[in-house]
Amino acid sequence: MTHPLNGVRVLELGQIIAGTYGGQVLSDLGAEVIKIESPEGDLGRNPSVAPYRGTSGLFLTFNRNKKSVVINLKSDAGRQVFYDLVKTSDVVVDNFRPGVLERLKIDFETLRAINPRIIQCSVTGFGMTGEYKDYPALDIIIQAISGHMAVTGEPGRPPVRVGIPLADLSGGIFACKGILAALFARERSGVGSRVELSMFDAMLNLLSYMGTMWLTNGELPKPPGSGHDYTVPWQAFQVKDGYIVVATREEGFWRKLCEVMEKPELADDARYLTNALRVQHRDTLVPVIEAIFRTRTVDDWLARLRAANVPAAPVNHFDRAFAEPPVAERDMIVEYEHPQAGKVRLPGNPIKISGAGKTPSTPAPLLGEHTDSVLREVLSLTPEAIEKLRANGAIK
Repeated sequence: MTHPLNGVRVLELGQIIAGTYGGQVLSDLGAEVIKIESPEGDLGRNPSVAPYRGTSGLFLTFNRNKKSVVINLKSDAGRQVFYDLVKTSDVVVDNFRPGVLERLKIDFETLRAINPRIIQCSVTGFGMTGEYKDYPALDIIIQAISGHMAVTGEPGRPPVRVGIPLADLSGGIFACKGILAALFARERSGVGSRVELSMFDAMLNLLSYMGTMWLTNGELPKPPGSGHDYTVPWQAFQVKDGYIVVATREEGFWRKLCEVMEKPELADDARYLTNALRVQHRDTLVPVIEAIFRTRTVDDWLARLRAANVPAAPVNHFDRAFAEPPVAERDMIVEYEHPQAGKVRLPGNPIKISGAGKTPSTPAPLLGEHTDSVLREVLSLTPEAIEKLRANGAIK
């Protein structure tokens, strides 16, 4: 069995999340990902970020399967080593600020002169040009300015961000999509291309139909909490020992829910006959349902709702989420042994491809761990040549 991206070599200049998550996904699919790090290393190595045994849980997550090569791109000799690696590679990924690639002399025009088949992908906050190009692009900044925080949280409460770093992750998700499209296009054209995306653009795209309703209808949504602007009931309900969610998009589900709640008369109430009416009268209907749900436990309600085929789920924290049956059934936990952190268990690869085998899982690399081996195996450099580069500060 083989993974679909076996033979694809990625040089990753990216840091933290936006510049590394796409590479992690590509590595799960079989690509060889070589992290090109400065002598100081990826900023994601900061052990104060999700600290675990003196390491960064963030770095342990987003850098599995990768190799670390330390090159000083500010030195002529180091830059030449990078150019030599570009000759043998397929993709270069970065999330530098606009202008950095040009200052380092590793911009697309320079790299494609070295390797016409190279694909260069840059993730920025707001694009390579324009009024906002130099603005800081931390996750919370992008979540706020893109409108996501305005529609997240409970009505009447202060804005909150999505619990995961969605803006940073969006950079990696869309970078991966762009790279895969460029690789496919190269199979037909024979030449590489420039892939450029901004996290702000990505988050606007993820506003999806809510963005459409504003752009087309001038409709500004309010933060719905766990509820839904257009469907009732569709939200979390408190029960005796926790919370569950119910989602009754179809009328048939609504009637079944009424039966499960032992309140069949609700289904025939003139105020609640259709979803449109239930949305109109949510202020009277939801309190009735809330009172009913508080009478039983999570397990009791789930058994009844699932038996009736009503869409429902527990509001799990991570302990219960990772204990759900599909986690083991679909290999959604991978692990590796790290020389500092010991055994690391982390979320697996959601992409399943026939014949691809299990997701590879090798440890996130120590800083510069693979410098010598990559230069020896990929560039065929002798130990003497490597030592000379190290002595003049080109590598570490």
